[in-house]
Amino acid sequence: MRKKLAITGNEAMAYAMKQINPDVVAAYPITPATEIVQIFSQYVADGEVDTEFVAVESEHSAMSATIGASAAGSRAMTATSSQGLALMWEMLYIASALRLPIVMPEVNRSLSAPINIHADHSDTMGARDSGWIQIYCENSQEAYDSLIQAVRIAEECLLPIMVTIDGFIISHAMEAVETFDNKEVQDFIGKYKPVHPLLDIEHPITIGAIDFTDYYFEHKRSQIEAMNNVMPVIMKISEEFKKTFGRSYGLFEEYMMKDAETAIVVIGSTAGTAKAAVNNLRKQGKKVGLLKIRVFRPFPAKEISEALSKLKAVAILDRSAGVNAYTAPLFTEISSALYTHGNNSKAVNYVYGLGGRDIFVEDIENVYKDLEKIVTTGKVENLINYIGVRE
Repeated sequence: MRKKLAITGNEAMAYAMKQINPDVVAAYPITPATEIVQIFSQYVADGEVDTEFVAVESEHSAMSATIGASAAGSRAMTATSSQGLALMWEMLYIASALRLPIVMPEVNRSLSAPINIHADHSDTMGARDSGWIQIYCENSQEAYDSLIQAVRIAEECLLPIMVTIDGFIISHAMEAVETFDNKEVQDFIGKYKPVHPLLDIEHPITIGAIDFTDYYFEHKRSQIEAMNNVMPVIMKISEEFKKTFGRSYGLFEEYMMKDAETAIVVIGSTAGTAKAAVNNLRKQGKKVGLLKIRVFRPFPAKEISEALSKLKAVAILDRSAGVNAYTAPLFTEISSALYTHGNNSKAVNYVYGLGGRDIFVEDIENVYKDLEKIVTTGKVENLINYIGVRE
């Protein structure tokens, strides 16, 4: 029976994991993702799932154990955040290169130092080229729905996937989430059929072999090609999800974009704030729009460039900093996509919300005012701007 629950983002993730009922979950707690595995461990203790729960001594060990379980032929999951994801760094690359369909809820949190437990995207942006599929969620409903879809995506593509929510803003905030019947979820994800399980003694394989100059390049090329084939799978599964459950998700969401002359691009929970700003400005007759990135890896460059093709100016908002890079990560990706696909829209970068600094509707409305000036003058005076920083 479907029911609507008042739950937090962490609870939504844990509830989805319960309905997925993975074979193995290996985990180590870290704020603000601790609740996900804490709640799930209670499901295990209460006998509500058949999962083998492995409490390990670090996040590095959590990913190592999850890799071992997945390689053996189990449907395996873990969860983490921030420094925990960073401690997994070595193992992230191994999981993706071994083509293991691991699913990981990830709660976005800043990286130290200074020590900070609040939301920004520096953790997952740092892992953006580790070979994992990345899906960013605006709210708890999207997180719940995306985690269920992630199982199918990972297993059809044979690649690991992380589904992210912003720390505290979503992870600890209570929202109404429509949940599905356990059987509906199980029918949708299907029974797991591992392709090359390590414990299949009738068909022995080698995992983790040495690969020098003779074959390493070819194996990496194969991994890259697998990622190149992910987007059609995401769209196919999204369509099946819509037919089954009535909600639709794509690579990104276009909001008020049909006649927009200027727009901003965001990732994560800030999309909700940005929609409020768009609504306010639309009432004033301003032709503004919003593009919310959902799938960041693989990066849908051509599709995004087409979606932004009719704009006179666009602002890309990053909740992480490039530090000594030319621009912040999202801007780098989008400006490259615009350039290589012949899109001449004026583009400007805004960095905001580092360490959980709040961003308000008024802040975003001011970005649209800046875009008006760019359209009028034809010039981008400051390529990189910082919202809400004390001078």
